[in-house]
Amino acid sequence: MAQYTLEEKESFTVLGLGIELMSDYTDYAGINKEKSDFWQAVKQDGRLATLKALATNDYIFAVNEAVNNKMMHYAGVLTDKTLQDEASRVIQFPKGLYLIVKGEANTAEELSNQLTGIAFGQVLPEVQTIAYVGGPNTTVEMEQKNGRVYGEMWIPVVEK
Repeated sequence: MAQYTLEEKESFTVLGLGIELMSDYTDYAGINKEKSDFWQAVKQDGRLATLKALATNDYIFAVNEAVNNKMMHYAGVLTDKTLQDEASRVIQFPKGLYLIVKGEANTAEELSNQLTGIAFGQVLPEVQTIAYVGGPNTTVEMEQKNGRVYGEMWIPVVEK
């Protein structure tokens, strides 16, 4: 069983810039390529730097959310500010219980893929006392040290 914790969190807001993922939800390779291409673009064109300038801390959020039956993915930061950009979205995370999976990897992309796989592929199927009932979930890049990226996956859950 993968290491995880359950933690009560206050509600919080992430400002994100996003894309609609067009791959089928079972096409992990396609989804990962779309996410990778998106992150490369927001880093290169300065949109991520614009978001970081509005942030209340150094965390970078990679948010997944279903919106109007569309699979959305966002690069985001913790802030109460907004952008005048049609691709931006204020994402509300609810107060409540969260499944937290911690990890480290060589890149933010590798970290996100690793934590998502552990959380959705191992922990949620095996832990019978909690359930994910939808809503946004996020990988949080918290620190870079000695060439490694450290972070967590946060998934809102309910007790069964």
